[in-house]
Amino acid sequence: MDKVLVIGCPGAGKSTFSRKLAQKTGLPLHYLDMLWHRPDRTTVGREEFDENLQKILITDQWIIDGNYLRTLKMRLEECDTVFFFDLPVDVCLAGVEARMGKPREDMPWTETEWDEEFRQWILEFPKYQQPVIELLLESYKSDCRIIRFTSRKDADDFINTL
Repeated sequence: MDKVLVIGCPGAGKSTFSRKLAQKTGLPLHYLDMLWHRPDRTTVGREEFDENLQKILITDQWIIDGNYLRTLKMRLEECDTVFFFDLPVDVCLAGVEARMGKPREDMPWTETEWDEEFRQWILEFPKYQQPVIELLLESYKSDCRIIRFTSRKDADDFINTL
């Protein structure tokens, strides 16, 4: 396990798991949200994002936390392991709620209230994002190890086996 993707709905626990995995393995951790978002809540351009992502992908070891479906195929082509957080939407919404007002190393600002567009994106994740992820994972299942977590306990149990 040298090149790892951690994907799934926002609020599922991806970043917490990624930090624990990085601590256990020593692999460098990269958050896609930190590549995309600026502290003033604007975003970088696609070209800059892709260039920064490519710099990570060409290295020998990494953990990349985040979905960003537009670039998922390019990341799947390079990874050897995928952790897919497949948790219920209500658990994900509660996860986002629980982190409100707390500084995070995976975002360049602190969320203090719900962004309704973001909330709607989470609600619609199973309908629009997950089917695309599932199709891509199916097409790469012979190229990389895919581990699906359906609860945070599953993720914690995995970390405890390392």
